Amino acid sequence: MSAPRISVALCTRNGGRFVAEQLRSILEQSHPVDQIVVSDDASTDDTVAVVRAVLDEHPASDRSDVVLTNERPLGVTSNFEQAIAACSGDLIILSDQDDVWHAERVASAVQTLGEPGASLVHSDARLVDADGRDLGVSLLRALEVSDADTQRILARDAVHVFIRRNLATGATIAFRRELFSLCRPFPPIWLHDEWLAMIAAATGGLRLDLRELIDYRQHGGNEVGARVPTFADKLGRLSEVRGEHNVRLAERAAELARRVPALPDVDPDVVRLVDDKAAFERFRAELSPHRLRRLAPVIRRARRGDYARLSSRGGLDVFRDLLQPATKG
Repeated sequence: MSAPRISVALCTRNGGRFVAEQLRSILEQSHPVDQIVVSDDASTDDTVAVVRAVLDEHPASDRSDVVLTNERPLGVTSNFEQAIAACSGDLIILSDQDDVWHAERVASAVQTLGEPGASLVHSDARLVDADGRDLGVSLLRALEVSDADTQRILARDAVHVFIRRNLATGATIAFRRELFSLCRPFPPIWLHDEWLAMIAAATGGLRLDLRELIDYRQHGGNEVGARVPTFADKLGRLSEVRGEHNVRLAERAAELARRVPALPDVDPDVVRLVDDKAAFERFRAELSPHRLRRLAPVIRRARRGDYARLSSRGGLDVFRDLLQPATKG
């Protein structure tokens, strides 16, 4: 069997400060890549010039690079969908513009995605500051991933974890081309990495690598970042106004329930699970604006185990649904 071709889908927007270091870390991997596709989302700085200069510094006759430039910004999800569509590799590795790959990232992805049934792998990462200094915390710790959820994913039962919340960060994701075909078109209401991971989980192909395979840079310009939530953060969620957030969760779950049954050879239990998720988020979105009227239905759902099984934060979401105000003030 011939070795898989490897493409990198790297999306940029005003990333001239960091993108050279990121590109060089990709070009210096222990396992070389066959293609780098850069899709720039209407940058107004020197990002594209920096990208072209770094690629010119590392010419390779057996590497086919593509640089796409958008006249108008598409947004993160659509820009990544465009970049992935331009990739010709059997395996596609996602890249943000401001991180640094560890030397074995590509090799580890090739190994994991070569396992039977694997369609997507995500990993842990080391959080660093704008200057690349270690922040002393890993990505999975910042996301507060429990040991129970980790073990469930490693046991090939990721769908029951990801139905509650996404744990796969795009900057750490690699996947097989076939998964992209199942995922298209990306729903506008989902981020690209969440959608890829959810479909991989629903079809039994999601894998987790516990190694820190990139430096995930945290700075003021992150499109999406990560940090350990404080107690004050969690307490503040109880006073957030209900409304658009719950409607959005319901719309996302409804889209998932619409798409999953059309997947090839999907397990009927998974179809029932996503239907349950859609009904549950619709229930939450339709809760009364009056706190007392929420009490009985929320407690009833909690006793049935729906919050533990289907909501992102379990018991905390019970309190959120009971206590959050319907309006400001």
